[in-house]
Amino acid sequence: MAIVTESFLPQINGVANSVLRVLESLKAGGHEAMVLAPDDPKGVPSHYLGFPVHTVGSLPLPWYTDFRVATVTVATLERKLAEFAPDVVHAAAPVLLGRTALIAAGRLGLPSVALYQTDVPSYAVRYGYGLAESAVWRHMRRVHEMATLTLAPSSFTMGQLLDHGFPRVGVWGRGVDAMRFQPARRDEHLHATWAPHGQCVIGYLGRLGAEKRVSDLAVLDDIPGTQLVVIGDGPQRDELREQLPHAIFTGAKTGDELPRHLASVDVFVHPGELETFGQTLQEASACALPVVAPRRGGPIDIVQEGRTGHLYTPGDMTDLHDSVARLVADPVLRHRLGQSARLTMEPRTWPKLCSQLHGYYLQALSMTRRSAVVAA
Repeated sequence: MAIVTESFLPQINGVANSVLRVLESLKAGGHEAMVLAPDDPKGVPSHYLGFPVHTVGSLPLPWYTDFRVATVTVATLERKLAEFAPDVVHAAAPVLLGRTALIAAGRLGLPSVALYQTDVPSYAVRYGYGLAESAVWRHMRRVHEMATLTLAPSSFTMGQLLDHGFPRVGVWGRGVDAMRFQPARRDEHLHATWAPHGQCVIGYLGRLGAEKRVSDLAVLDDIPGTQLVVIGDGPQRDELREQLPHAIFTGAKTGDELPRHLASVDVFVHPGELETFGQTLQEASACALPVVAPRRGGPIDIVQEGRTGHLYTPGDMTDLHDSVARLVADPVLRHRLGQSARLTMEPRTWPKLCSQLHGYYLQALSMTRRSAVVAA
């Protein structure tokens, strides 16, 4: 496998996280792999699990500095892929580097699986480039048309792609580490430091960026007996501190601290409306937390209304407020929904999901071989 990704370590995000899990599954299965990723001034590891990691030159996007724009030619990637001779090329969230890799794979006759993971057109709108949305959709469709298969992370996103004319689309979700994220990680002492008077702790975990709409949580400020805790970091941190003056900001958490902090809240809320999947919603559910999220995108496949949490109408702040207020007022309901959420996550293991992905690899390989026979 050649894994070509727009984001890799040291970045910590949904794209990089899923690539790491895929590499772990390839290692466990005895497969060979290599990684192609943009370089990063913070330093990219040269190997992961013994697999070589090759970097290419890149520049940060001015409006989204965490995203690196690769500056590499098709000929260079064609040479790197030819030297490794993979059976399949896996393009994680292809935009620029992934596009170049898909062109190179096509020239070499290699099958490819492209994972649509980031709602780039909607991000452009959210960051003030609304006039570019149609052009971005056209670009993304042209990129994915080059892939043997495109995999969407949720049924909602699959529908979006089909509506915009993307061909050969399937669905591949994401796994969750239910051992790392579990209710036993809850730290009552930590909870007490946040809520010394027994308040119900409302928690958010994720990047502090405009696309996550964390400022929407200000509408929860008047719910009595609550304390908002924001776990994460990002470019909007200082702005959000002003908009959410009563919230506790913990900063970014990693390692064992991440599940400890997440499991120690009482209600998990994620107001972002551009989630193609929503990994933090799965992690919160695995910690037996009821989840409140917009009825759009990936959360539709994760949150079961009235059983594991609540889905509110996107943009409806009253609906968001009332959904959270109901859970705050009813600890029995919180417990029941949280326990159900935990049960729904237990089967969603990374090994199971990666096994499904390996099936898509074989399907792409078979499709390419059939095409070659027909062409001959």
